[in-house]
Amino acid sequence: MGKIWNVLSFRQRLLLPIAAMIVSALMSGGVALLVFSPDQFEYENEQEAGSARAVANALNAALKASRNPEETLDAFGTNLGNVEAVGYLPAGTAAPTQTARSHGGRVPAWFVSNLAIPDLAKSYPVDIGTAPVGAIVFSPDLSADIWEKWMGFLAIVSTGSLPMLFAAFGTHLVAGRTIRPMELLGAGLTRLREGDYDTVIPLAGPPEIREFCREANRLAATLKQLSRDNRDLLRKLVSLQDEERRRVARELHDEMGPLLFAIRANAAALSENASDPSVPSQGLVEAAEALQQVNKRILQGLSPLYLEELALSGSLDALLRDARKQAPNLRIRSNIGRDLDALDGLLSQTTYRVLQEGVTNVLRHANAAHLEVSALLDGENLIIEVADDGPSLPDLKFGRGLTGMSERVRVLDGKLELSARERAHDSTLQSSDPSRDA
Repeated sequence: MGKIWNVLSFRQRLLLPIAAMIVSALMSGGVALLVFSPDQFEYENEQEAGSARAVANALNAALKASRNPEETLDAFGTNLGNVEAVGYLPAGTAAPTQTARSHGGRVPAWFVSNLAIPDLAKSYPVDIGTAPVGAIVFSPDLSADIWEKWMGFLAIVSTGSLPMLFAAFGTHLVAGRTIRPMELLGAGLTRLREGDYDTVIPLAGPPEIREFCREANRLAATLKQLSRDNRDLLRKLVSLQDEERRRVARELHDEMGPLLFAIRANAAALSENASDPSVPSQGLVEAAEALQQVNKRILQGLSPLYLEELALSGSLDALLRDARKQAPNLRIRSNIGRDLDALDGLLSQTTYRVLQEGVTNVLRHANAAHLEVSALLDGENLIIEVADDGPSLPDLKFGRGLTGMSERVRVLDGKLELSARERAHDSTLQSSDPSRDA
């Protein structure tokens, strides 16, 4: 029962008790007719049955006192035709039964068949001497009584059901006017969950629901302000992070770079002038070259120093060229818009970082044969996509790198998505930003 109640709508829950009351009224009317109808039939026909018994007693007394009982019996039978439901039946004739007509079909047959009608027909013997010559029979016509019961049933139904039907209709209208504002409130809360804080929920319905809508609008305004403050804070954090990376990159470039160059130059000179072959001078040169390459990769990861020199499109081309060097067997296809160079500093940095993280993940984890990279402007949106044909990931979730990229994209009102396409067996990293000038 609880499961059925849980799936009922608000309108159905309101109408269900009224429907139960209507059914109970009909059932109570039917039960009353079944219980009390037999007694009512007997009570209403008791007087006429007593009259038939009195007639039989009087006729038997008259026949006993009469000198010509046959003539008296004939005269009595002629005069008895005016008495309703009472008649004389000669001996050897089948006794008549009581009749229950339905007033020309106005009383339904199902109603008559469900009435508990008792057998009210009576028979009183008539004798001349000791010989039975007939009987006075009482066979009532119950059509009037049945019509009365039918009208009583209709009265019970009308007085018990019609007000409830009007109440149900009124409840239906009131529920409709109440549910509509609740639906608007539900739609507004759904928009809040999806991050739409600008659409105002209409104030409609009863005062309680209007107050709920008003509070939901206030909540939307608060969430909008918190979202704006959160984006501003994230923007500042990202800017500070990029600034700190540039500072560390400058120090590595300005201080570590010359030192590594000096070490490599001295090691090369030592190798050329060394007379003792046991001195590992060539190893020192190779180690210095390796340190320079590591320093270069660290610098590139911290801050693409050539982003301002080559612009965004050129920096992305350089990123893909470096990926081809690292994975010669990986076929890379790119679609980089040349109009990306017009993006501002923060959006340009974010675009580069997102593509860098996506390409790095493919090189490290995808085990793919093909890589597709695109970064295009579509109206006010910037769409970035990195796709590969490697095996689908068993568990699609953001790691530390993708979480950082997601925060960067969210600063610019964008969204980062990771998806797996079963048909192509690839994973896609998408980012769309609705504000290019952020």
